[in-house]
Amino acid sequence: MIDEDRPRSLSRRGVLRAGVALGGAALVAATAPPAAASAAAVRPAADVGGFARPGLRHAASVVRAASREVTPDAWALRPFPLSAVTLGESVFTRAQKQALILNRAYSVDALLAVFRRNAGLDTRGATPPGGWEEYGPNPDAQRWGPREYRLGQNTAGAGGLLRGHFAGHFLSGLSMAYASTGEGALAQKVGAFVAGLEECRAALAAQTFDGAPRYSHPGFLSAYGEWQFSALEAFAPYGEIWAPYYTLHKILAGLLDAHAYTGNTVALTLAEGIGHWVYARLSACSPAQRQKMWSLYIAGECGGMNDVLVQLYWRSSDAARSEFLDAAKLFTYDALVDACADNRDTLDGRHANQYIPTFSGYLKLYDETGDDRYRRAVHNLFGMVVPGRAYAHGGTGEGELWGPAGAVAGDIGKRNAESCAAYNMLKIARSLFLHEQDPRYMDYYERTVLNHILGGRRDEESTTSPENCYMFPVNPGTRKEYGDGNIGTCCGGTALESHVKYQDTIYLRSKADDALYVNLYIASTLTWADRGLTLVQTSPYPEADTSTLEFASAPSGPLALRLRIPAWATGGVEIRVNGTASGTTNTPGTYVALERTWVKGDRVTIRIPMVLRTEATPDRPDVQALVYGPTVLTAIDSSTRYARLSLSSRLGLDGSVTRGVSKKAHNVFELDGRTYEPAYTGHDVAYHMYFQRSEPTVTFAGVDSGVKNPTRGQNGTSLLDEVWAKPPFRDRGAFLEAVRSVSQSFTEANLLTARDRQRVLLTAGRAPIDA
Repeated sequence: MIDEDRPRSLSRRGVLRAGVALGGAALVAATAPPAAASAAAVRPAADVGGFARPGLRHAASVVRAASREVTPDAWALRPFPLSAVTLGESVFTRAQKQALILNRAYSVDALLAVFRRNAGLDTRGATPPGGWEEYGPNPDAQRWGPREYRLGQNTAGAGGLLRGHFAGHFLSGLSMAYASTGEGALAQKVGAFVAGLEECRAALAAQTFDGAPRYSHPGFLSAYGEWQFSALEAFAPYGEIWAPYYTLHKILAGLLDAHAYTGNTVALTLAEGIGHWVYARLSACSPAQRQKMWSLYIAGECGGMNDVLVQLYWRSSDAARSEFLDAAKLFTYDALVDACADNRDTLDGRHANQYIPTFSGYLKLYDETGDDRYRRAVHNLFGMVVPGRAYAHGGTGEGELWGPAGAVAGDIGKRNAESCAAYNMLKIARSLFLHEQDPRYMDYYERTVLNHILGGRRDEESTTSPENCYMFPVNPGTRKEYGDGNIGTCCGGTALESHVKYQDTIYLRSKADDALYVNLYIASTLTWADRGLTLVQTSPYPEADTSTLEFASAPSGPLALRLRIPAWATGGVEIRVNGTASGTTNTPGTYVALERTWVKGDRVTIRIPMVLRTEATPDRPDVQALVYGPTVLTAIDSSTRYARLSLSSRLGLDGSVTRGVSKKAHNVFELDGRTYEPAYTGHDVAYHMYFQRSEPTVTFAGVDSGVKNPTRGQNGTSLLDEVWAKPPFRDRGAFLEAVRSVSQSFTEANLLTARDRQRVLLTAGRAPIDA
């Protein structure tokens, strides 16, 4: 389904390239030397000076005391505060350290520049970040209030009309970085940032037009005038406006994060003012008008406004706080919610990240209202995207749009997998797991946070740029869209948050505090203050297969330790407690419970063997990815044609690629003269994420039958596809039985002669498959 108001052929960048000028302004970091003033200046490790090192840190107890995070009763599981989990050394700390350099160095005045100029205040000589976070061609005129603007009045294009969104992300990132590290300077930045925003809000509230307040509510806060919102209510298209509620969501989220992680009460007051203003505007619109607004391509993109408004309702003690919940409901796009609730897939042609964030909000609306339509919609939406619209690294969408259901290979273009979409799909997966505890959500979470999110952060240190890719494409010979590090873009913005909160889902606890879920095997330390528990996880994940969990201090009373067994772990998972086998049934795609009263020094070791395997796309069995454990491998290759690989002769009884492969350090493999490296490296090179499986003849363990590998119609499965869909085989006999039954089915379908079948069976019998 494609809404009439949403042209399929244009993306945000497409419109800009078609003539909407963005202009780029250099940014100046407050403490950086003049050489750092050029936009996108990437600074090597030797040149980041003191920014590479943490400043004075607050004690964890101080950070926890400032926290104002809220957990609704509807959640069956509870997250831990970011301050309760610290990362150990792993592949993730590379990106975290690089992100913290940016947080320490970046100028708050630069982030406030767009707000101050819009409010008529001194910008203190600062220049905004650039990219989409810029003044634009007409910033002084764009202070228009709703009474000043008439549809079509803005003829300067969309340049600069998203300003404020990047600053909102930065406020969230700074707040999370403080909670993660306790670095006092980061909390000071948050305080200065919020104080600056309050100054701007007050200046906006004091402005007049024709003898009356210029803006409709004293809570209004933005880096442009209120006119974009009134223009949206008149159905102005993208290009005349950009996405005003999308921008507002980032500002509101930043304020709520400042309150949640640093306890800043001014931030909460500012958020409440915005919430009341939003309710005043939207409640005056007709239901039909709002539905039309939310259907508009990009102009009606509202981010997660419903999400943050429900959070504001939970957090606020304002006498009129009910307006926040009522306002959240007004962002419901009924056509999409109803379709998803009924499990009708209407995603084809929709702008993916325009709608993904709203589903996190719908689940929070379910939490608060109990309206099961919202819950069903979110549950079904996830199933429509994963796996049928998800690429190997967890990303989704081509050119920012969703394609047909199940068309993964068929939807591979040159601009796949917007980073923002992956960021928001992770939020949905995490939220659903908090409700349902279905391990498939954590399987997706692990895959995506490791490969797409970590891999999207370029392996560079910079005091000016997020160094994150916009698109993480999957077509042959492609490169990640790094450009200038995506300063000022949406994906640069989400990156400001992603890389300082890797610890937020490693552990979760039950509502009754009687169970601890270990979801990710990432080196880390959990301090569960209420239970007196300190758990240290030592793990080389994902570069080796064993993690050790040690109770540095133990809780009083029994505790169930629930260990995730990944769905990909088909090689026989081993769990030991203090060196003794646990005796549990460690089935892939489940959680295993270890229930006991733990004592200090207890050690739990979990070994999850990793094997090299292939994963086929749902619509093209021959288009496959190479995966090692949770790690997606990419071939370093600039050719724009699919690499062709024959792998059946290399497979062992467990279905893994075992013959003719060389494994090197850090999950790098050599195969047929090509180097395959993890998608998570952050390298900026040409690569292939998929290859084309080429199995011309039926071959097992290096023995070739000489029989053509038959296929069930165009793009159908082949005989070898169906044999190797059955592993792991318990022994050689099970393998031979699979060959016998599959070959018989092909013979019965007149796709394989009896004579050729006999040759296939003889070859299978001679093959050293168990060697």
